[in-house]
Amino acid sequence: MSEVLPWITLVVCAGAALARIPSALRGVNPTLFFIFLLATAAAVLSIEQFYVAIDRALGGLNIAHLLLRLVVFATIYLIAVRVTKGFGAPDAHRMIAGRPGLVMLAVFCAVLVAVFLLMDHSATSPGFRDVAGVSDRNEALMPYYWAAARGYLAYVALALLPALLRSVREKLPPLVRTGAALMAAGAAATVAGFCLEFAPLRLFAAAPAVNNGAVVFFISGLVLVWLARVKAAKHGSHGTSSTEG
Repeated sequence: MSEVLPWITLVVCAGAALARIPSALRGVNPTLFFIFLLATAAAVLSIEQFYVAIDRALGGLNIAHLLLRLVVFATIYLIAVRVTKGFGAPDAHRMIAGRPGLVMLAVFCAVLVAVFLLMDHSATSPGFRDVAGVSDRNEALMPYYWAAARGYLAYVALALLPALLRSVREKLPPLVRTGAALMAAGAAATVAGFCLEFAPLRLFAAAPAVNNGAVVFFISGLVLVWLARVKAAKHGSHGTSSTEG
């Protein structure tokens, strides 16, 4: 099952990106297409066969894994900016895209890259599974690497969650409220994924399902909000600004 989940995530993300191509070519809300494209790239890098081929092309030093983490950072950042603007959450927007948010993003990126560079080089290892066993240094640094990789995602998810839950309760179109609910589930799953990094091994086994589920929830939620905008445009009405284009 764990091998199937990344493929499901890839299908969902790629399908959303393909559906947005016509609008993006017309210059209508290209940001949404870019979000789906980044999510697709992250899904590709999460699949072992693609990861091995890409990392070997980059030198076989697991640079592909660092690239994956940075792509995920960019994806969650763009999703959060869109959601906070669309659902009218200025406080959350400031915590993500304002000075405090940008400082947090810079700190997490710097720590992630620094810890990666401090590690002893190892052969291509999908999911970073074998890197800790290369040396005592890597074993000691690995918790810091994962704390940085998952920490920023958890920070953004916690900032988003109140606005998403509030939107679920508001008098918005059903598709918008359902999309907000799915994204709230994605935010909750993101926080759970961070917690699982420090959980006992028997619980950590659930991490792949939780992390892939978070991506699917977020992308599915965005798709529903987009569909709400399309439906509103056909009827000459308006949803929220988050559904634009």
